[in-house]
Amino acid sequence: MIQRILIAGQGGQGALRIGQMIAYTAIQKGLETTWLPSYGAEMRGGTANCSVIVSDEEIACPMLTEADYCLVMNTPSFRKFKDMVVPGGMLVINSSMIAEKSDRQDIRTLYVPADAIADEVGNKRGVNMVMLGAYLALAGTVSLEAIYAYIDYSFQGRKAAFAEPNKELVKRGYDCARECV
Repeated sequence: MIQRILIAGQGGQGALRIGQMIAYTAIQKGLETTWLPSYGAEMRGGTANCSVIVSDEEIACPMLTEADYCLVMNTPSFRKFKDMVVPGGMLVINSSMIAEKSDRQDIRTLYVPADAIADEVGNKRGVNMVMLGAYLALAGTVSLEAIYAYIDYSFQGRKAAFAEPNKELVKRGYDCARECV
């Protein structure tokens, strides 16, 4: 088993955080994992993407030229990376930010209104958690429980109040993907 995942958006949307969470929880599961971030020249608002490879065998190279799963959170990322998805792969689009539709007939496409879901929950900064939940429902590599445990681990101390809202966002993205597939 090997999964090649590309996650892209603008700086501040949390694309890199999604990749870290997938990578760390896959490692906890005993899988081989790479996480390779890429930042644009700008700070917040610039481009940000990462590639994650999860495998049950040794990974020879962390670089991606094609992806089985591609999560795009803004229009420039959609335009830049939609063609990296392999035939039969999955493109997950934040339809709240991306009005364009995929014209590819050889892939599966899921439109997730991630910003709208985050607004409903009352956490506008949680769009990435919605997208993460959608990925979890589609890929099945990492469980919801593993992500919840990681959220609990990463939101401790004065940040502990953010754990439950983030879990809710992940679950909403998960449910959205399950309903639409």
